[in-house]
Amino acid sequence: MNKAYFEILRAGVNTTIQDKGRNHLYHVGVAVGGAIDQRNYTLSNRLVENQLNEAVVEFAYQGPLLKLKNGKINFAISGDILFKIIRKNLEVEDGECYKSYILDEEDQIDIISTKNSIYGYLAVSGGFDLKKTWGSYSINTKANIGPNDGRKYSLNDKIFIKKSDKKNLIKRKIDYDYSPVNIIRIIKGTNFDYFSKDAIDKFFKEDFLITNLVDRMGIRLKGPKLENIVNSNIKSEGLVRGVIQVPGDGNPIIMLSDHGTVGGYPKIGVIIAADLDLIGQLTPGTKINFKEVSLEEAQNIFKAYTKDTNRYLNECN
Repeated sequence: MNKAYFEILRAGVNTTIQDKGRNHLYHVGVAVGGAIDQRNYTLSNRLVENQLNEAVVEFAYQGPLLKLKNGKINFAISGDILFKIIRKNLEVEDGECYKSYILDEEDQIDIISTKNSIYGYLAVSGGFDLKKTWGSYSINTKANIGPNDGRKYSLNDKIFIKKSDKKNLIKRKIDYDYSPVNIIRIIKGTNFDYFSKDAIDKFFKEDFLITNLVDRMGIRLKGPKLENIVNSNIKSEGLVRGVIQVPGDGNPIIMLSDHGTVGGYPKIGVIIAADLDLIGQLTPGTKINFKEVSLEEAQNIFKAYTKDTNRYLNECN
């Protein structure tokens, strides 16, 4: 029997495979990577009864148009997404996020666009038939690592699907409320004292605009110029997801999943783990504010965020 697969009839803006990422490779210049929004990634897998670390399709802005070949699957989409299901008899259904659907051979999924977010996630029952690279399915297009030769998907590419257990063809739903907020919580960075008192006041009291310069590597902000009173360049140091660097022009840059592993700009702060999913989803043109919290507060907020995620996972039915 031939393997089931998706034929890509429209590739979308930035369609890749992602999972939780790959660890222990910073020393060779490879960041963890993985899904920008780890909560939505996890929820998509839960909806189709996959292991929570199974590979999914991540897309940005406009998603792909996919036709199913040689099989029958259960699929779900998480995020704030407009999509339709086009049946082989040409009947069209409006799709609902956080709800699984049965897809038959020759049916199509048309992921038209994200709404008040950038990224969405498509999971299928059983997962995709892919090979791991260094312990992960994630595609890093900057390093050409992962499935599809480390490239985002293009027109006429195929994404093969593992054989699905019939028990995974049960429809499920999560009542999830996507409510983006504009306050981003941080802890002080290692170079916090490089900035003037005036710069620190501006950093916490004034708005910053998310510019159009956004991708999986990072986000460039525009706002009040942050005055550096020590040195705008430092010896290159290790970077982590969520760190906020400030180059010589005074406009901060936030590092995301596919960030470089080292950098030579002073670091004013680091976004707390519980807010990383949020910051990656905020669209260009959004104004944000930064709020400082202590390390202990950040840990407690993350525990609450994890507990909330687990509640959604347990309520899936």
